Amino acid sequence: MVRFQNTTAAFATATIAVLVSISFASAEQGGRYWTPADTQPVLQRTMHERHHVAKPATATRQRSAVARMDAPAAPKTKEHHLILQVNSNDPPAMNLALNNATNVAQYFKDAGEKVKIEVVTFGPGLHMLREDTSPVKARIEEMALSMPEVSFKACGNTQEKMKKAENKDIPIVRQAEIVKSGVVRVMELQEMGWTYVKP
Repeated sequence: MVRFQNTTAAFATATIAVLVSISFASAEQGGRYWTPADTQPVLQRTMHERHHVAKPATATRQRSAVARMDAPAAPKTKEHHLILQVNSNDPPAMNLALNNATNVAQYFKDAGEKVKIEVVTFGPGLHMLREDTSPVKARIEEMALSMPEVSFKACGNTQEKMKKAENKDIPIVRQAEIVKSGVVRVMELQEMGWTYVKP
């Protein structure tokens, strides 16, 4: 009986020793067992695998953000805005306004910059855009074809007053757009930062 107890105790002690040694070996190998079938030690394989772990998306996003910061931004083309007012029935003043529009458009075209030009007429200056009385109608037609950056606005209030005074419809050249008030149009454009010039 004593021999059986000694054998059992020896067996228990040996079992505990084996389990403890396995636990230490397992801890040293990062929780994995090495077997002869493995071509490389587990510890080395584990370190190798660490080098090939997929990089988090955050790192990729940060690198992309840095790459975007390094890339030169496309230059923005500045756009200029000019109002030319005509309020007198004076052919030289009308031609001067058209000359100014042509010169400004050409200047910014040569500079590689954009420009928008509005010729706004009201009062006696509406004759510039009247189909029946305009002394510069041919030039307006030509400019409308060759310079889309130049537009023409006719005052609707003035048109109505002329209609009553002359007792007939007041035709406006087809290249022009009628606005309710020429003066208000000038004000609105100035409030948006347009440059105002009266020839």
